[in-house]
Amino acid sequence: KEDFPFEEISDHLEQEGCLVWVDICDPDSPQLSELGRELTLEPLTIEDALTREGRAKATRYPTYTFLTTYATVIRSQEDANGSPLPQSQTEQADGAQTDSPKRDPEPADSALIVTRLSAFVLRRGIVTIRHGSDFDMEEVVRRWEDNADLLKFGVGALVYGLLDFIVDGHFDAVQALDDSIESLEDGLFDDRAVSREVQRRTYRIRRDLVELRRVVLPMREVINSVLRHRRDLDAPAELDPWYDDLYDHVLRASEWTESLRDMITTIFETNLSLQDARLNTVMKKLTSWAAIIAVPTAITGFFGQNVPFPGFARESGFIFSCVVIVVIAGLLYAGFRRRDWL
Repeated sequence: KEDFPFEEISDHLEQEGCLVWVDICDPDSPQLSELGRELTLEPLTIEDALTREGRAKATRYPTYTFLTTYATVIRSQEDANGSPLPQSQTEQADGAQTDSPKRDPEPADSALIVTRLSAFVLRRGIVTIRHGSDFDMEEVVRRWEDNADLLKFGVGALVYGLLDFIVDGHFDAVQALDDSIESLEDGLFDDRAVSREVQRRTYRIRRDLVELRRVVLPMREVINSVLRHRRDLDAPAELDPWYDDLYDHVLRASEWTESLRDMITTIFETNLSLQDARLNTVMKKLTSWAAIIAVPTAITGFFGQNVPFPGFARESGFIFSCVVIVVIAGLLYAGFRRRDWL
């Protein structure tokens, strides 16, 4: 049965063998207050469900378990850098196509979208609270339908499907950031690379990674708490391998995130070191050419004085000065080339 009245939730939850799922997107305080009265929920959890900020956690109450998690979505690199929006987002209501809006790329542009998701896990049902429409609940439903053989195990299967989808989203985000870091590494030692662009991309990836780390690491405690209290969810022993595999995925995502944190820090420091090395190379070249140019300046400046000198007012004096300039400048050029300054 679908789209049943809100007031019938508690009635369905009392039916033996009934499995209930309620999804609320962007709720307001009166809606959740009504839900709390209908399901006898603690006011503290109602307040937490309305909050858009907070740490991921799992709290056990006498009649239900309250979960707070964060789902992640990675935008495409073009969207993150300010490229035109897709055609479907630029069509007017009458169907006329308009020009795509142009945005200047900013260093603070983020490719990571984080969505808060709360859930009240009851004995025979689950209530999900979403903030924003970025979280694709249809994919969760599709995952439940693909594993329909698990639904006979009750609400524990619903919780597993929901958490498994969230953790897979974390994996996709980590993989996308890993690919971005690899592309940075490929262009790091390219002399044609623009250092400002590398710095901008490094800063954005570093910011996304910090945000992702804040989301991924607490999931270990959430999954661990669900594992400890899964018997309270009437999850049978048949679901134990699935939950153990889920916990293994969470650990791998956490370790992967930590390794990427070290990699982006290394790239940031390496980029600064390469800039210093390039600056030293430029300074050596400028110094070498300045020394070579100083030779004719010094010689012609000396011979330009209004005093007698060897070869004064003679053609041989002019030839002698030119020969001295060419010889000394050539010796300096050869010496600088030998030292790899030029």
